[in-house]
Amino acid sequence: MLITGGGTGIGRATAQRFADAGAEVLIVGRTAERLAETAEGRPRIRTFVADVAEPDAPDDVVAAAVEAFGRIDVLVNNAAITRPAPLGAIDRKVAEEQLATNLLAPVFLTQHALPHLETGAAIVNVTSNPPHYGWRDNSVYGSTKVALDFLTHTWAVELAQRGIRVLSVAPGITATPVLSHAGVPEERIVAMGKELRARIPLGRIAQPGEIAWWIVNATRPEAGYLTGTIIRVDGGLSAAG
Repeated sequence: MLITGGGTGIGRATAQRFADAGAEVLIVGRTAERLAETAEGRPRIRTFVADVAEPDAPDDVVAAAVEAFGRIDVLVNNAAITRPAPLGAIDRKVAEEQLATNLLAPVFLTQHALPHLETGAAIVNVTSNPPHYGWRDNSVYGSTKVALDFLTHTWAVELAQRGIRVLSVAPGITATPVLSHAGVPEERIVAMGKELRARIPLGRIAQPGEIAWWIVNATRPEAGYLTGTIIRVDGGLSAAG
């Protein structure tokens, strides 16, 4: 198993769930300390420090996974950053950083991993919002996630004859540090959470482990007829509009 963004949040929960189920896992992230926290007490989890947005990262990450395991059974493209800004205040450099991490990194990491994916392998893209409604202050981030869902559909068609499945797991609002990492003040995060909970039919924010459950189970052999689809785990938010 190869999981990007494994130091916190959904990536951490997914790595730990895979390891607890007996899988050997390589997690990738930019901060060694966070990766070590994910792996603590779980010898099946190995760590590799890399920024997936860097041009050399796909080659280095895949080489580390192949050296450790000989092949890649599951690739989870989870790493992402968000930098909220309304139209009129979008900085080009910041936008390019989001595109590089959220969209180009999955493209080239998957491309480098492809020779090492065998029949029965699965690729999971962790996405987010549907394309049918706007998301204030999230033009760039939301666009990268919609684009990643399109890649899921396309790759599923391209790779089906090789027996490789491709899925999106699209979380709704989940309790992760992504906004804190973006520099959003804590009081604003609390206010946003309260506002969003009022819009979510189930009335609460997801925990990372709830999203990880879907990622892990969608890659099991029992789910072998599932490909090219988007699994929305959002408490009904997309249904409510």
